[in-house]
Amino acid sequence: MGRRPLDVEKIVMDLIMTDDISVKKDLAKKITDLAYKKGVYSSSIHELYMARGRNEAGGFTVPAINLRSMTYDLARAIFRVAKKNNSGAFIFEIAKSEMGYTHQPPAEYAGVILGAAVKEGYSGPVFIQGDHFQLNHKKYLENPEKEMEGLRILINEAIEAGFYNIDIDSSTLVDLEKKDIKKQQYLNYEVCAKLTQFIRQIQPRGVEVSVGGEIGEVGSKNSTPEDLRAFMEGFKERLRKGRTGISKISIQTGTSHGGVVLPDGSIAQVKLDFETLRALSKIAKEEFGLAGAVQHGASTLPAEAFHKFAETDTAEVHLATEFQNMIYESKFFPQDLKDKIYEWLKSNLASERKDGESDEQFFYKTRKKALGPFKKEIMGLSQDTRDKITVDIENKFDFLFKQLSAVNNKEVVDKFITLKRVIMRKRKDSQHAVHDGEGAD
Repeated sequence: MGRRPLDVEKIVMDLIMTDDISVKKDLAKKITDLAYKKGVYSSSIHELYMARGRNEAGGFTVPAINLRSMTYDLARAIFRVAKKNNSGAFIFEIAKSEMGYTHQPPAEYAGVILGAAVKEGYSGPVFIQGDHFQLNHKKYLENPEKEMEGLRILINEAIEAGFYNIDIDSSTLVDLEKKDIKKQQYLNYEVCAKLTQFIRQIQPRGVEVSVGGEIGEVGSKNSTPEDLRAFMEGFKERLRKGRTGISKISIQTGTSHGGVVLPDGSIAQVKLDFETLRALSKIAKEEFGLAGAVQHGASTLPAEAFHKFAETDTAEVHLATEFQNMIYESKFFPQDLKDKIYEWLKSNLASERKDGESDEQFFYKTRKKALGPFKKEIMGLSQDTRDKITVDIENKFDFLFKQLSAVNNKEVVDKFITLKRVIMRKRKDSQHAVHDGEGAD
């Protein structure tokens, strides 16, 4: 008698529910091995982005989606949308901060995503990204090496888990008080170059991790061509000769993470500068060979805005808060659980409440931080309830893929992305993992 086939859904749920990180890693490895047998691979989008920089690929904007809750259900929905639309260029990402407050370490997040691909019968490269791998400005100034080492540890953990796309956010170190633009960007490009070199040292053999840089912190002043050129010139000077650099650049165009919530709980209209996106994407491609500019904090934009990203040649757009909002606001999300979460927020996050802030503003701002403490209760909802919550969000994914022209691009992805089987091994003379890469079967 042969072995019973592995139940990927059971492994995924065990992965989500266990608190033991070593058990998580073992379960994630089981899923990764199973995914490989099914033709599903964690991959880097670097070569596709380089082709875009050469104008050999394009015409679409890549959606990069942060899944903070119901990750397995929503990832399955995204793979269904991808199959329906013959889409290959889409990214699953999670920020450094989100890993903390959603209780989703890299091994869990990657394992859940690959498990969702297997469950939906998807095959081919899957792009998993570390979003906003960010330095704290104050902590960096107090102890630069300690802050850098913390980020190196996270990067190493993420790459070991299959995150072959890393967005370095050292834009927090930009000093706008300096008059000279290159001096404003100095710490930003210096740190980004150092972390890019670190990534190149530990990345799997045969895999060129896609690295993103950022020149303008989301919520601050809009980025300019001068900012972009100053950052890139400094970055190239600091990057060791022969090392591959970044593949894209994140800029600020008027958005803020999560949107700006008004006293009644509604979201303020955002004036996003699409001409800045167009101009900086053009410079990024023509002068520096990058895929183009990246837009953060876009999920709460009005629906009629999304088609403009592809029109302005935006390389990638990051989408997060709206999907979290749709979970909380779904008529199928149990009211008793929502009440319990809001009571928890009032008890545990009261210090984050500002003077004059309405209940609606406070809950909207803080409820993302309840997703970790209540992760097991949310994933413990019946499959029927989770399926009903997912329906509207899946329709939103489908809408966004179409608006971003991220459809019918599976063939161009397969043309530029060579799938790799990555085997991990430890080297005795290093605290960091190294990797062996071999060609796909």
